[in-house]
Amino acid sequence: MNAEKRRQTILEEISKPNALISASLLAKNLSVSRQVIVGDIAILRALGHEIIATTRGYMIPNFSESGKYVGKLACNHSPPDTINELYAIVDSGATVLDIIVEHELYGEITGNLNLASRSDVDNFIKKVESQEVKLLSELTGGIHLHTIATRNKNHFDEIQKSLKEKGFAI
Repeated sequence: MNAEKRRQTILEEISKPNALISASLLAKNLSVSRQVIVGDIAILRALGHEIIATTRGYMIPNFSESGKYVGKLACNHSPPDTINELYAIVDSGATVLDIIVEHELYGEITGNLNLASRSDVDNFIKKVESQEVKLLSELTGGIHLHTIATRNKNHFDEIQKSLKEKGFAI
């Protein structure tokens, strides 16, 4: 299979609803190395495809096609409150797409999350704890943004109000 056909196949696979496909699985299915897949993803992004990489795999977000509202929340809290903040968002039926921080040296840094359930949040928190890594929000004293996908603008506004009441949103 040539590179163009392989990249088209990658796009088709990661565009499927609820798709989260790892580079390793794509590599196995396409009989190439994982590094070839990583390179293909970089080329596809350079061509303008919005591809999200999560700890569980690649996906192409299709929230606008599904009628969902996507907005950004400004938050500020300590690291121990992260799990409660994320639970509050996913328990309301929204998906936490990413976290964004403004770093003094590097500028804007985005970490893809794609958390839609308590199970997703639990797995994320377990990885943070087991790998003993710092959360991006720790780089900015707790101040960060989340991009979330909600049912509609009213749903987004309700979540924002709830997070403010809980002391998580700015």
